[in-house]
Amino acid sequence: MDRRWIAAGSALAFLGVALGAFGAHALRGKVAPELLVTWKTAVEYQMYHALGLILASGIELPPRLKTAVGALFCAGIALFSGSLYALVLSDVRMLGAITPFGGVAFLVGWAVLAAGALKR
Repeated sequence: MDRRWIAAGSALAFLGVALGAFGAHALRGKVAPELLVTWKTAVEYQMYHALGLILASGIELPPRLKTAVGALFCAGIALFSGSLYALVLSDVRMLGAITPFGGVAFLVGWAVLAAGALKR
């Protein structure tokens, strides 16, 4: 078990719950309904990958691969979820151009995790 990834995943899950509550309560009526859906998507992906960090911390992988998975999931959360949060709060639609880079980081992170698990 790698405690730093457990801590990071737990902190990101905590933040995901807080941001979910913020979206459900503080943003309702203040942003367009389709932007609330975007906010919810950001929270869901953040939560999936925060839990993925915690899961990956318990899998026996070479330290280099575990670090890669953790870094990719964290980068994915920052780029994917972060860009969507910023888009909703600012209504600057160009921020959506960043989102796919976060999605790619998520995909590569899962692929590295799968390859590392199969290699063992």
